[in-house]
Amino acid sequence: MEELKELEVLVVLEVTGLQNKEKLEKHVKKEGFLIVEGEEFAYSGKSTTTTFSTKAYILEVFRKGLEKAGFEECNMIFQIGELPWQAYKFDKNTNDFEQVK
Repeated sequence: MEELKELEVLVVLEVTGLQNKEKLEKHVKKEGFLIVEGEEFAYSGKSTTTTFSTKAYILEVFRKGLEKAGFEECNMIFQIGELPWQAYKFDKNTNDFEQVK
């Protein structure tokens, strides 16, 4: 089995109608993300799991955090290690992030 190296993770949100930023940030910090100083809705972290697992974790953590905080719309982009940015939009019908094609 190959050894997993630590990957840098960067997540950037574009949120409208956020009701409680403090709740969102408290949740994502509890889940291991750091707030990027001087940036609005930018979070960094490290992962030692597979890229697939990391992606699933990011989507789940931010979905839960946004639900706790309350919001109207959210777009998200993130990068895991050297992978190119991936874009997602929150779909209120499915209550989950959907990848933007």
